[in-house]
Amino acid sequence: MMNTESFGACLLLTLPEDLFTVISRFLSPTDICNLILCGKSLFALVDSEKTWLVQCEEVKVLPLFEIVQWRSGISSYKALCRFLVEVVKPLVGIWVQQNPELGNVVYVMPGFLSVVGCRIIPQKVGPLWIQEGRVKWSPVFEIICGPDGSTGFFLHGRDKEGSCLYPGFVMGIDKSCNLLLLEVEPRQEKSSCNEIERGASRKEEEIPFWKLAFSDRKNLLNIVTSHVGLHVVEPLNGRLFPTSKDDEEMLVERRTMLLKMHKFGGNWKQMNLEEDDQLCYNPMQVDINEMLENLGDDFFFDMEEEEDLIEVTPTESTNVLGKSSSSKNIAPSKSEIRHSNRQSFLSSGDTFGLSLKAYYTDISSYEGWPYMHHHHFSLYKLPVKIAVDHEVYAGLWGGTFGWPAEKSPKEKPEKSLYLLMLTYEESKEYNERVLIGTKILEGKRYVGRPNGTAMFIVNIDTPSLEPFPVDADEIDFENSYSGNGIAEGYGFRYPGSKPGSLFVITNDLLAFVWQETKDVITLQRLNLAEILKKGLGSCVPPLPPTKNFTYMRRSYINEFTKSSTDPSYSDE
Repeated sequence: MMNTESFGACLLLTLPEDLFTVISRFLSPTDICNLILCGKSLFALVDSEKTWLVQCEEVKVLPLFEIVQWRSGISSYKALCRFLVEVVKPLVGIWVQQNPELGNVVYVMPGFLSVVGCRIIPQKVGPLWIQEGRVKWSPVFEIICGPDGSTGFFLHGRDKEGSCLYPGFVMGIDKSCNLLLLEVEPRQEKSSCNEIERGASRKEEEIPFWKLAFSDRKNLLNIVTSHVGLHVVEPLNGRLFPTSKDDEEMLVERRTMLLKMHKFGGNWKQMNLEEDDQLCYNPMQVDINEMLENLGDDFFFDMEEEEDLIEVTPTESTNVLGKSSSSKNIAPSKSEIRHSNRQSFLSSGDTFGLSLKAYYTDISSYEGWPYMHHHHFSLYKLPVKIAVDHEVYAGLWGGTFGWPAEKSPKEKPEKSLYLLMLTYEESKEYNERVLIGTKILEGKRYVGRPNGTAMFIVNIDTPSLEPFPVDADEIDFENSYSGNGIAEGYGFRYPGSKPGSLFVITNDLLAFVWQETKDVITLQRLNLAEILKKGLGSCVPPLPPTKNFTYMRRSYINEFTKSSTDPSYSDE
């Protein structure tokens, strides 16, 4: 008698392939893989191009025509699905850092068989900037997908001669990641020339990169980037994602160049991807121990960074420094701990390379803005809520001060761009649901309010009775809500608030009005991917590599453009 499991398998085998493809829409990639392991007969049915094409669609990060376009450069839809699930979906979204205070917004989006990070530059915009797609941006990083679904990381930056790419490794991406880290990764070489054992096998007593003193981490990153950087040539410069002006042939050419650069380093122009990759060197790695013999230990000492040394208890330090300190029952000094940690890290690998890691960690936030560690080379992901029936205004919005939102360009000059993240919270103070507009970028020359402050907070359940203060050309407002907008307070760090109202023109067009001053900020819902892909914006050259990933120094001006040449870099 046939058992139940065998009977179920036989039923599946009787289904036409097209019908199983429809059923597979209700299965996850993990479910598909489990079915593949059930037997050879099921393997032939389940592990098909049609099934994995459906799974690529169900990831919901690319439209179907782009999925089909990407398939031309990869071995199978199965390999493509892996890249979409493990790399693209976790990283796509908005990432931020506290400094500079004008805003440090990195938008991560699909490229061409890649995922790319683009920084939105603080800037001024015209009244039709959304429709025309005229936005300034700068490249930060990209992760490319190889023909077999493998990944390669490039950090963007520049040196004295121009823009560069800095190849490295992707060392793990959590599916729910909210913290993106740039690190130096120790690696052990094996007997063959290019066979590398990755840092995943690190021993427990070895010190990870993030535990090193800040100046040590900064110096190590600078050493590695200075040795692995490759100068950018056309068509690599400023073309991270497909636009309406690009054709598929150009995208394929650019990707091929990137794959060769990642594989062969500086010799990529003379090499073919099909050639044997057993090189007697690795273009992405640096022998730091050999370099330190010439640089000397003093290279790593920076007394100004002493306050950033990690805290280690006497018990912990005994394991790091050995028996001498514990035998005398004397706690090691900070400089001893720092030196020991550095030596432990440098002894954990023969060579070192750049790495990108994406983790999930518990992060507290206030009014929609995460609390950040200011001495890590990191970016923090902002949750972007999808607008639903009870939270229709959630998401990313952009706009300028003034009303109306659009006029003839001849009548209305460019104005400072503001990007706001709108989120809903339950207010303990008012025992009501509130809508918070958190500023994540402002386009002035000098910042007016701290990065991450609330431009307004409105009680979404309390209608406003205030009239709209200016001529609205007989526009009918759908709703209006009472609240408070940001105002002068106790210095830069502690702004105050004054009464105001949020007026809803449509679900995609809002205006907040300060009751006393009658100032108006007009906001439109944004889709940054659509705006950037119009290809009419301008690409701003990146900063030096480590600063380009995370700008550490506290600053109140636009660090991403040149004040003497950028016309949008002026006061308002």
